Amino acid sequence: MTSRSLPVALIGPMASGKSRIGRRVAAALDVPFIDTDSVVVAEHGPISGIFEREGEDFFRVLERAAVAEALEQAAVVSLGGGAVLDPRTQEDLRDATVIRLTISEESVAKRIGGSKRPLLHGDAVEAWARINTERGPLYERLAHVSFDTSTRPISEIAADIVLWLEERS
Repeated sequence: MTSRSLPVALIGPMASGKSRIGRRVAAALDVPFIDTDSVVVAEHGPISGIFEREGEDFFRVLERAAVAEALEQAAVVSLGGGAVLDPRTQEDLRDATVIRLTISEESVAKRIGGSKRPLLHGDAVEAWARINTERGPLYERLAHVSFDTSTRPISEIAADIVLWLEERS
């Protein structure tokens, strides 16, 4: 893979496997992995606490800064599900290889049971489905390619992404 393919940005709904798959892809490519949600947490504390104390708008400002910095690196970058809502992030993604991860509602139900994610109030799966329906067209428009994570092992999906990146470069 050439440096022209970097950064690689993983986008998609929460619980689609962006972080787990991103770590494996980065390791296979021997490049750094950056999880922008983890960057925000390391610098400012738990995301749920930020939402409670300061609100979603403040979190999005912190997220935007983490994403902008991460996308300047030759790395695999996992973006939080809502990061793509920022028009400046959408602009920055034009210079990245963007991979969309998808997941079925049935599969996500198994992953987010008992979730404490700030945007999943009440029926978590219903809230996830609503958010995914709203953001889905944006994910699709920004992505160069999509991989479904509903049923296949993470290791296979990561290997397929690496193969796709190598064939593309």
